[in-house]
Amino acid sequence: MATASDRYLADQRFFLRMAVGLALFIVFGFAQFAARGLVDLMAVPVWVHLHALVFVSWLVLFATQNYLAATGSLALHRRLGWLAVAVAATMVVLGSYTGIMAIELHRQPPFFTPSYFLALTQVESVLFGAIVAAAIVWRRETEWHRRLMLTATVLLMEPALGRLLPMPLTGGEAGEWLSCLIQLGVLGIVLRHDIRTRGAAHPALLAGMALVVLSHGTVSLLAHAPPVIALAGSIAGN
Repeated sequence: MATASDRYLADQRFFLRMAVGLALFIVFGFAQFAARGLVDLMAVPVWVHLHALVFVSWLVLFATQNYLAATGSLALHRRLGWLAVAVAATMVVLGSYTGIMAIELHRQPPFFTPSYFLALTQVESVLFGAIVAAAIVWRRETEWHRRLMLTATVLLMEPALGRLLPMPLTGGEAGEWLSCLIQLGVLGIVLRHDIRTRGAAHPALLAGMALVVLSHGTVSLLAHAPPVIALAGSIAGN
């Protein structure tokens, strides 16, 4: 008969596979974009390179933390957790700053209006940080902690999907809702796992799915709000 420890480790191995798969997918999204020659790396501002470095650091930490939890190295997992907090906080600041500077320098993707890109970068940066903060608060509630951390990282799929989906054809806003469906599909894998192993979806997962939809809905609403349009225009120097 499987013990509670056996069930925990089996469950954590599932989350490890999700973490590694998610990290590899996001890295692939950026790597193929660069390999196709669609970005001039030498012309990219230094803060974008810094943002990319911190972004990758989060993905490595996210996969490593899941590996440590799956192998029972919980003491190191807890110590590295505080490094993850610092990396997440840095990502929020750099994500916000990079989005604003992209508009100021007219470097935002051409399929996004300045107001949409401003709303997108600010909402997702803040929401990522808020979800990570919630996961830290509930770090002793393992089922909540790992699902919230996974949800926060699922939000990071958005820029990778922007480089994989035919955004110039779909248009920025339609493409973002397609990204939303894909993100929900990833969380749907966890939903299937929950139903199979627990008999029902965990509330943290349902909250995560709702937050993904909320993020896209909030971005769409703010992008069309006159104050946001005016602010984006001011940043762009219009």
